Amino acid sequence: MDYQTAIEFNSFKKGSVDSTENTKMLIKQLNSNTEETKLIVTTIQKLNNAISKEKFKEQIQNLQKEKVVFIFDECHRSQFGETHDKIKDFFQNNQMFGFTGTPIFEENAVTNSKGKRTTKDLFGKRLHTYVIKDAIKDENVLKFSVEYIGKYTQKENSKTKVDIDVSSLDKKELMESDDRIEKITNYIIGVHGRKTHQRNFTAMFCVSSVEGAIKYYELFKHKKENQEHNLNIATIFSYGQNEETKEENDGVIPEEKLEINESQINYTYKSKLESFIEDFNMQFETNHSLKDTQSYYTYYNDIAKKVKEKKVDILIVVNMFLTGFDSKKLNTFYVDKNLQYHGLIQAFSRTNRIDTEQKSQGNIVCFRNLKSKTDEAIALFNDEDANETVKMQDVFLDTYEEYLVTFKDALGVLKDITPTVSSVDTLQDEKEELKFIKAFREILRLKNTMSNFSDFSWEDLGMEEQEFEDYIGKYLDLKDKVKRNQDSEKESILDEVDFELELLHKDEINVAYILELLAKMRNGKKEDYHKQKEAVIKMMLGESKLRSKKELIERFIDENLMSLGEDDNIGQEFVFYWDKEKQKASDTLCENESLNKEGFTKLIETYLYKKDAPRSTEIINLLEKKPSYRERKTIVERLKNKINDFIEIFIDGVS
Repeated sequence: MDYQTAIEFNSFKKGSVDSTENTKMLIKQLNSNTEETKLIVTTIQKLNNAISKEKFKEQIQNLQKEKVVFIFDECHRSQFGETHDKIKDFFQNNQMFGFTGTPIFEENAVTNSKGKRTTKDLFGKRLHTYVIKDAIKDENVLKFSVEYIGKYTQKENSKTKVDIDVSSLDKKELMESDDRIEKITNYIIGVHGRKTHQRNFTAMFCVSSVEGAIKYYELFKHKKENQEHNLNIATIFSYGQNEETKEENDGVIPEEKLEINESQINYTYKSKLESFIEDFNMQFETNHSLKDTQSYYTYYNDIAKKVKEKKVDILIVVNMFLTGFDSKKLNTFYVDKNLQYHGLIQAFSRTNRIDTEQKSQGNIVCFRNLKSKTDEAIALFNDEDANETVKMQDVFLDTYEEYLVTFKDALGVLKDITPTVSSVDTLQDEKEELKFIKAFREILRLKNTMSNFSDFSWEDLGMEEQEFEDYIGKYLDLKDKVKRNQDSEKESILDEVDFELELLHKDEINVAYILELLAKMRNGKKEDYHKQKEAVIKMMLGESKLRSKKELIERFIDENLMSLGEDDNIGQEFVFYWDKEKQKASDTLCENESLNKEGFTKLIETYLYKKDAPRSTEIINLLEKKPSYRERKTIVERLKNKINDFIEIFIDGVS
């Protein structure tokens, strides 16, 4: 959490917080007299060490009566034992604020040695309420789509009706039986592409115990070695003794423990995790180990980074990463673990961070019967002060059947405007074109959401997949028309339309995929050449990331493909061709617009690394001759469009 929080703070202003790597560093920061160290991010464990261990405690005695403000994030955790009281006793002039999306009330409080305490008992009066339905309504987070997988599913022919035991009796030997784990693993392999838009997003798989995590990881690994899937699987868990026992009874997620006492080590768990870390090292060319706490912490941080970068497809966890971890690219949560109340909401909420239009919801796939626990959790976290209840429809998507009704209504609207694909070409004016764009965009949005459901089928929609793809081609033709109007500075009512191109992106179709098709074209029959070429061009026209590359790829086909010998490497030849065309386009752009060539190259390299669009100041700095303040806006807008076109053609979707 301290690592994650420091990143978030520093993304707003570099160096705004100091993150403590260990208790010794925390002591140094607490005693710092510099103006810069006003805000420190740390964990409650390190703070507890600082005020509990004599060698540290005596070094900060001078702070006992100083005014110290504590801001606890995720304050539903770690605040209900002795540590909270010890902090208040040591820092006598303290002021405490707590933030949580899931407070501890009487209903979800757990009794410990301090009794049964609530968030209100510890932090006092609630200052502000902003519940999950408010965040969803304000479009700060997404709704959830929850599917319960197992024999109890109501719909007889549903693809979620799988022969998997989901009994809430939770007999460990049954729940972690080889047969059950095999069925769940196969199910995940089968649906993962659908849930994550062909691995354009990532997933977390939460299991009930370390033994379960080990079994699942080893089975995924075995199946990958047998070429049953090509997913990148990673795992991390605590290797302390009996970490998972209590939470399975009360559904509470314990605090993550990266500092494990030598006397508490479970050497079987540690040995297994070490072997899994070796797999990770081989895959990502890293050098992680469990030689000490810092090494474990470094591995933890690297896994978090790899998940955010989409390099890990499924992260298997027991308790870790289930609260506080944020990744926009994580959209799916597989759960084979008993959860309830705040633990359930926190875990589900790993999936609902806003990203592109393609991420329309957080997907929850349950292999336990958590329906009643989910309903209870939503009912608990409502706005008591406003006497408002959080309803299921406030937080969860409609069912697949309800979406089908909505889709067919939207399809009716589209067909009223353009009964056939070809009728798009005969639309009378831009007002009619705008109606079509809005109608088809609604179809895109609904299909994007529905395709995440296990039961999704083109047969249900009343629209064949090829017809859908043909409409996409016409939709993109209008997008090209808008671009031509903008280039010619011709005003159009379509100029401000958001075509939401992310909804058209198919992650599996990129330049590499096209090259595979070209290789088949070269090796195929000559009489089939034109037919195959037409199919490739048509595919590019229907894929937004390839459409801009059509002219260049078509030229490569016509001028290079058929002249290559059998021993020539198509991929290599294409890279030579592409680099040459890219350099030519770069030189032309820089010469026509009087841009510094070296600066432009660095700008593109920065984009490749960060994926951030060039900022206005960066573009101004490229100009050999700086424009007047009055000219800047027009020039920057024009250059932004040209640079974005260059990126769209030569960078995005190439690999």
